[in-house]
Amino acid sequence: MDKNIKKGIIFVIISALSFTAMGLFIRLSGDLPVMQKSVFRNAIAALFAFIILMKEKKLVVKLEPKALGTLIFRSSFGTLGILCNYYAVDHLLLSDATMLLQLSPFFAIIFSFLILKERVVTKQILIVIFAFIGALFVIKPSFSSISLIPSLAGVCGGMSAGLAYTFVRKLGKMGVGGPFIVFFFSAFSCLSILPFAAMSYVPMTTSQIICLLFAGLFACAGQFSMTTAYYSAPAKDISVYNYSSIIFAAILGFIFLGQIPDIFSVIGYIIILIMAYAMFKFNQSKEEFIK
Repeated sequence: MDKNIKKGIIFVIISALSFTAMGLFIRLSGDLPVMQKSVFRNAIAALFAFIILMKEKKLVVKLEPKALGTLIFRSSFGTLGILCNYYAVDHLLLSDATMLLQLSPFFAIIFSFLILKERVVTKQILIVIFAFIGALFVIKPSFSSISLIPSLAGVCGGMSAGLAYTFVRKLGKMGVGGPFIVFFFSAFSCLSILPFAAMSYVPMTTSQIICLLFAGLFACAGQFSMTTAYYSAPAKDISVYNYSSIIFAAILGFIFLGQIPDIFSVIGYIIILIMAYAMFKFNQSKEEFIK
């Protein structure tokens, strides 16, 4: 196996573990408003991205109006994705919330077709449809179910993340650097959420502050590990390993929260994982055909 692909796989797995640990610490921080939790995550990410930009002397960037608009769209949907994901993490099994967020690559295919006009073939459409069938097993839709709203929030989080990733791809084509995108998004998200967090502020214990700090640190680790991974190797070779987060979520949820997924959730996980692998193989074969 190529050295860079090995490096990419390692960093994707580190990223998956980091984001799962972030979700765990968000849950362990207790009954705090979602806005308040999100401010911590974004403030820490913004600080780290700011330090990197300062070191690289790239803090001041001249942007075209179109690029600025795309950055705002990316940041808006990224913020919505975080809020929905945190709400889902607070009210669902950690593994269920993680799996619903993992729908984002499938949503990214839909939005890449709608926004970037990228070609989508019948096989991709079928894979997306089956992935959403898998999601229904996780959601277990029922109007009497208290988990319906958090489940729908989890799907909305995956959809928003998929849309945000599409805009990141568009920004990449415009030549906007990764660290600047992270900084702009984190700062935008933090400032836009701050007034709402202030209005609903709940005093925190020392343990809650520590949990939120760890959540922010793991979010940064996940963000920058993912960036390193995709700089090291093509997405077609490493993206499927991001689904290791489901295994991490199941293990951490069981050890620290005593959570055990039911049979329907497990069936949903299996369907989505199979579809993720099918998409991974499809992307590999498509790249080989182009070559």
